[in-house]
Amino acid sequence: MTAEQRQITTPGASIDTLVETPPGPIHGLALIAHPHPLHGGTRDNKVAHTLARAALGCGLVAVRPNFRGVGASSGAYDHGVGEAEDLLAIARILGTELAAEWGPLPWTLMGFSFGCYVQHRVSRDLAAERLIMVGPAVSMYAFGPPDLPTVIFHGDQDELIPVSAVQAYAQSHDIPLEVIPGASHFFHGKLVDLRQRVEALCQPHL
Repeated sequence: MTAEQRQITTPGASIDTLVETPPGPIHGLALIAHPHPLHGGTRDNKVAHTLARAALGCGLVAVRPNFRGVGASSGAYDHGVGEAEDLLAIARILGTELAAEWGPLPWTLMGFSFGCYVQHRVSRDLAAERLIMVGPAVSMYAFGPPDLPTVIFHGDQDELIPVSAVQAYAQSHDIPLEVIPGASHFFHGKLVDLRQRVEALCQPHL
């Protein structure tokens, strides 16, 4: 695996972005969104890190930006609006760059908590293969019907986002939902389970 830290200039900010490339064949690209920046969320959050490991295990290049105002990213929190604009710009920039090396590759969008809300917005404007939402904050933000094939992973012991709210959202939009027994919002002790489930979903169909 190789890792490169990039400063990517978007229309609204300069975004500190980690790009990790798996050692084997490249099957696609994963854009990973971390939890709320005003509550300590960074790209190094353990759930975001777990999603990156799962992506790499499936042969996806893992792209993990820090939102505005986090780490070396410029700007300030923008309620998910500017954050989505930044991720969309990053996807377009890196997609073009990496296509020159490996040819066109499909995007997979991954988000955790507030990051799901951001990716939900990104999905409106980015042609991607799928959207994976982990612990989506559906009781805190306005989530509409997804624009991509979507799967949700949620803990049945989530203390921040009630599993009942996620079940209602998933049912209303016919979204597959995998409830992980014993998992809290931050998946303490359940990260290996989460990684395995995500990897099973993202394995290339050869």
